Amino acid sequence: MVRAFVSIGSNLERERHIREALAELEESFGELSVSSLYESEAEGFEGPPFYNLVVGFDTELTVEQVLSRLKAIERRHGRGPESRKFASRTLDLDLILYGEEVIQDSQGRIVLPREDILRYAFVLEPLAEIAPNLRHPLSGETYQALWQRFDRRKVRQTRLPLALIGYGRRPPPAPGR
Repeated sequence: MVRAFVSIGSNLERERHIREALAELEESFGELSVSSLYESEAEGFEGPPFYNLVVGFDTELTVEQVLSRLKAIERRHGRGPESRKFASRTLDLDLILYGEEVIQDSQGRIVLPREDILRYAFVLEPLAEIAPNLRHPLSGETYQALWQRFDRRKVRQTRLPLALIGYGRRPPPAPGR
């Protein structure tokens, strides 16, 4: 069993896409550890603000199987393979950690752990929230320590409750049950 973490983002119909993605991730991977919701400005382009969060789950699936399921969920939310990195999107699901694996592409560039963890507050802060004592596979530092040291001078994000998007609410039981 491996502990995997996925960064989630949306800035188009963001409440609906995030809420539905969480339900689909639970259905696909089982119980999730879910960070708070973070609203942040678009990075690298002009666009509406994003909702971002990180989820963790245990899986016996391979990296390729996890990635395939994430891409299928993105496609169901209107995100195709032609999507650009710095553009508005309905849903972005990025595998950021797969256990302690360090995985490189064919050119030798590290793809896991994802470099976004150390680059973007909207990835690191929610990861540090749900896995503060977990250690980065390359630096060996905890995510809590990495977040405490993160340069926050340009960070423009706000922590919000998940209830804002209706996540975690269950309908009340029917009368007489």
